[in-house]
Amino acid sequence: MSPESRLVRLITVKLIPFLILLYLIAYIDRSAVGFAKLHMGADIGLGDAAYGMGAGLFFIGYFLFEIPSNLMLDRFGARRWFARILFTWGLMTMGMAWVDSAHGFYAMRFLLGAAEAGFFPGVLYYITQWYPVRHRGKILGLFILSQPIAMLVTGPLSGLLLGLDGLNGLHGWQWLFLAIGAPAVLLAWPTLRILPDRPDQVGWLSGEEKAWLLGELEKDRHEYGQTRHENPLQTLKDKRVLLLALFFLPVTLSIYGLGLWLPTIVHQFGGSVLTTGFVSAVPYIFGIVGLLIVPRSSDRLNDRYGHLAALHALGACAMFFSAWLGTPVLQLAALSLVAFSLYSITAVFWTLPGRFFSGASAAAGIALINSFGNLGGYLGPFAIGALKEYTGNLASGLYFLSAVLCFGLLLTGIVYQRLERWPAQQPAPLGGV
Repeated sequence: MSPESRLVRLITVKLIPFLILLYLIAYIDRSAVGFAKLHMGADIGLGDAAYGMGAGLFFIGYFLFEIPSNLMLDRFGARRWFARILFTWGLMTMGMAWVDSAHGFYAMRFLLGAAEAGFFPGVLYYITQWYPVRHRGKILGLFILSQPIAMLVTGPLSGLLLGLDGLNGLHGWQWLFLAIGAPAVLLAWPTLRILPDRPDQVGWLSGEEKAWLLGELEKDRHEYGQTRHENPLQTLKDKRVLLLALFFLPVTLSIYGLGLWLPTIVHQFGGSVLTTGFVSAVPYIFGIVGLLIVPRSSDRLNDRYGHLAALHALGACAMFFSAWLGTPVLQLAALSLVAFSLYSITAVFWTLPGRFFSGASAAAGIALINSFGNLGGYLGPFAIGALKEYTGNLASGLYFLSAVLCFGLLLTGIVYQRLERWPAQQPAPLGGV
């Protein structure tokens, strides 16, 4: 193993498992509402359209507070800001246990989004401070493993917690929100103590390793023409950021539209709530497989757009067949291919913004792209809920998501033509190797 590979592995071992744990908790927090809806809807009078709207309001709060949050992260440092985010989102999730009306559901979902705003784009920005561009695909793939793992865990866990209905006078969905919010609060202090802000602050890197890493990051800035605006808010007007924000929208719309309605889709296959939880986990196994394979392939071949085009096409076809097929087993197989595609797209996509920006400009740009993309987290659940209420079935919503991914395929070609102007980087050796 080369000195460079050993250094990248050391950084990965020190940082990525803990970040995966934190985002795993975040994603369970935001996803469990799909299972809570199976029971809380009747308890508080929440219809399909109202659920879709409330589920999506999380992303409106996220959208409004994401850019300020990432700029605060750049100012105060990752460990302090991530600890603050963890503590507040944990409290908001636990507060969901006391919702007793549709309007209360709307308010708490919005506040939860505001509390969690900035964590995911903050980690993306944090990764750009530790890894050269050529290593980011596989690293982002590892980090984004949190998403399908969370969905894999959320189904069975939610089924078990919903089974506690009546314990100590609480509904099962109340126990669900209390149980998934508490870990975020408890991990705020370890985050403050464990997570370093920058490479130059750690004792587990030698002086030579720190110098090499900072040199490679500086080399990226020159060879990829990375922009660092004097005022980071100028990034928000950069045409590259706006185009990437539009490009990200179809995948978030599809991921959240499907994810927040998947328990309902699977529940229609028949079976208990616990069975629904376990069966709903199957597509996310394929999401994990995709994240372990596709980003590494993208790094190895130095190809982003070819992979993105193929994944959008596969996702669109699989989404169409998940609605068109009438057999539960075949529908589940199609949904598994959808998960494989969507999570792989996410990892490959996030290698793009860091090629164009650095410093606070990267923080602002990543936040804008993610916040705009997360509008899909509002539009997806709401659109599917509205279509289901209008047509009487979920198939119409899945056809809609298939069309959305076709639009993403079209955008892949447009983004490639407009942005792909930078040559591949030639790495410098570490330690003279």
